[in-house]
Amino acid sequence: MDLYNNQKSTSKIKRDASVNDRIPDGLFLACPYCGVQMYNKQLGAFRVCDHCGYGFRLQARERVELLTDSFEEMDSEIEMMNPDFPGYADKLARAKSQTELGESVLTGVAKIEGEKVALGIMDSYFMMGSLGSMTGEKITRLFEYATENFLPVVLFTASGGARMQEGINSLMQMAKVSAVVAAHQEAGLLYLVVLTDPTTGGVTASFAMQGDITLAEPHALIGFAGARVIESTIHEKLPKDFQRAETLMTNGFVDQIVPRSELNQVIAKIVKLHHVTEV
Repeated sequence: MDLYNNQKSTSKIKRDASVNDRIPDGLFLACPYCGVQMYNKQLGAFRVCDHCGYGFRLQARERVELLTDSFEEMDSEIEMMNPDFPGYADKLARAKSQTELGESVLTGVAKIEGEKVALGIMDSYFMMGSLGSMTGEKITRLFEYATENFLPVVLFTASGGARMQEGINSLMQMAKVSAVVAAHQEAGLLYLVVLTDPTTGGVTASFAMQGDITLAEPHALIGFAGARVIESTIHEKLPKDFQRAETLMTNGFVDQIVPRSELNQVIAKIVKLHHVTEV
């Protein structure tokens, strides 16, 4: 009888609705690739899943801290002025506040393991790393500076594609950046691309796939159109690792998959092997 009464009283205990308010957001995370749940501090400084090696998305300035010995930012003042697409100004303001960037790419001159490079890092937290006209302008200036100063370019790509709010002006950046990439390569200088999760759309269709050497982080999503769009077009189920870095490497689109913790050493070694002096 006592057991019955205890069970009844237990069932009447009200759930404390304030518990969730006291638990910080993001305390526990699920890996987007393998689905394993983990305490956020398990990721470590590099924010990598210890089960499958997937690298969680980083902001551009976080990657600079992990990758470089020193970094001097370029063209920080460049940003979209007077956007006229409805709601665009508000979205830009939120992205700037979240990332401390004026655009979806951070550019500058860096030293990686002692090797001097022109460095660009696209930030997926800035409107999903979308390619806007000012993004293209910053990358263009980076390549022009690198060509004039005989520097290799290291570019980390992360993008959802062209920025729809800018229409044709966004799409034109694909050709604009491709032109300066070609000029840089004609000067005999190295262009090294690091594909990160996700690299899609117009960025993949242009300068992300024009590097002399192409690296990728483990399990990074890389492609043009999304898997659902492709499945609805061809009416077939796609393989699990479709558009992942490993599949692209198997098919010759990626030269090497490099764990995030090893990127600085690998990049420095490649740059050193391709060192070019001014003539």
